[in-house]
Amino acid sequence: MALWEILEEFLKILSLTNTYLPHVGGVARSVELFKTEFEKLGHEVMIVAPEFSGQDPNEKNVIRLPALQNFNGSDFSVRLPFPGLLLTQLGEFKPDIVHAHHPFLLGETALRVAGLFDVPLVFTHHTMFENYTHYVPGDSPSLKRFVVDLSTSFANLADHVFSPSESVASVIRERGVETPVSVIPTGVDLEAFKKGSRTKVRDKLGIQPEDFVVGHLGRLSKEKNLIFLAQAIKRFLIKNKKSYFIVAGSGPDEEQIKKILDHRKVRDRVFFLGVVKGQEIVDFYHSIDVFAFSSFSETQGLVLTEAMAARIPV
Repeated sequence: MALWEILEEFLKILSLTNTYLPHVGGVARSVELFKTEFEKLGHEVMIVAPEFSGQDPNEKNVIRLPALQNFNGSDFSVRLPFPGLLLTQLGEFKPDIVHAHHPFLLGETALRVAGLFDVPLVFTHHTMFENYTHYVPGDSPSLKRFVVDLSTSFANLADHVFSPSESVASVIRERGVETPVSVIPTGVDLEAFKKGSRTKVRDKLGIQPEDFVVGHLGRLSKEKNLIFLAQAIKRFLIKNKKSYFIVAGSGPDEEQIKKILDHRKVRDRVFFLGVVKGQEIVDFYHSIDVFAFSSFSETQGLVLTEAMAARIPV
């Protein structure tokens, strides 16, 4: 039976991910959106994810596994190996399909669970993992080749692969993925992003309506190339006295970015909002005049779509 025929029936979907709310990032948001849309179609979804600091104590249909927080100075959690713990917590939930969002850690668990219950395994290839090996001790070209081979092999063990973009689908096919691939971008609620306040964030920060504001939203981490962006923004603000820079998000590179922008001619026109959620995200986009983005690790770049949905130039 084809995957799309399976999805027309009522399903219990078990979704396993190494990153989930409240972690800030495209994968966590994509997992939540998959859950929301599957539930709208009438399916039941159970999320399996590591523990994260600040997680909602009242969240429903989420199984949290013990994890090492802030692995190697990052904002990621790495689940600790407790054999059999997940199967005990699953209880009565017997999945009809298993959805893996990573090829390692909980991805390996997803493979075992799919085999145990004899159900299809779907894998979303969210990430070009070779761009994230700096989080692992001993980063090297050999390690990058290993993670490429690992994700390719995992994709070929799955029954179906989701890709967030045509470009990623093309790359993974070139790398040797033979499993059927469907392109399913992470969706954006276009109507929601049209409805934001131009003045709410500006008034809070003391920025005038006529002032020019550059904005950035996302994880503040090495793979986003934000040291380069901060250096460029500093030069721009020095030359343009009526301009401001607003950053929404958090991450391990935050202090380094702040240090670059701690210049006597600039520091009073730079603001860090921290993590924003819900309507705060929409209001952030509407408060800026241009969205600046320098990442070289994106497979879709959800924030670009959101900015454009709010009618903000990128």
